[in-house]
Amino acid sequence: MKRKSFILIAILTCCVLTGLRGVSAQRRSASGTQAKKSDNELHFSIPDVSVYDQNGKQLKFNTDLIKGKTVAINFIFTTCTTICPPLTATFRRVQVEAGPNVNLISVSVDPTTDTPERLKAYADKFKAGPGWTFVTGNKADIDKLLAAFGAAVADKNDHTPMILIGNDSANYWTRAYGLSPATQLSAIIKAAAEREAAKTQH
Repeated sequence: MKRKSFILIAILTCCVLTGLRGVSAQRRSASGTQAKKSDNELHFSIPDVSVYDQNGKQLKFNTDLIKGKTVAINFIFTTCTTICPPLTATFRRVQVEAGPNVNLISVSVDPTTDTPERLKAYADKFKAGPGWTFVTGNKADIDKLLAAFGAAVADKNDHTPMILIGNDSANYWTRAYGLSPATQLSAIIKAAAEREAAKTQH
């Protein structure tokens, strides 16, 4: 009888320990998921450097293009023949999908070559509509901008395929893969924009 009781107690102990390990694993998994979500939120100190758009207009990057707006930013250069054309084509689809209220910004990682005139021709090639600004400028200023966004590279061909999506009014930034479907990117931009509305309502 004592032997049977001992076996029963041992079985029950194993079951309890197994259950505790399962709960612990679930908690670790949940914690990891939450950390991943938190990691996707970004924070930038954006320099208000002078830049030029594709029409040759001089702008202050932060004041004129970011402040108070919801924006999506990608990084391109006009002589790129690999990832830039599909990145830019995706932005065009996003502009059509999201409508005229979306603010798109394409920052050249090769400002020495990419004059406003070259950016204008590039923008026209992809049928960029109003609200889509192509940015170039003094190399030192553009380098500061790229560094602030974590997009600085030694070789322009190694520039990031990621896009940055931000809502300045809500102090919210995130990133997404620049070749994701336009509908998916538009949804992320819309969600970012709605953070401003939620903040205003409270």
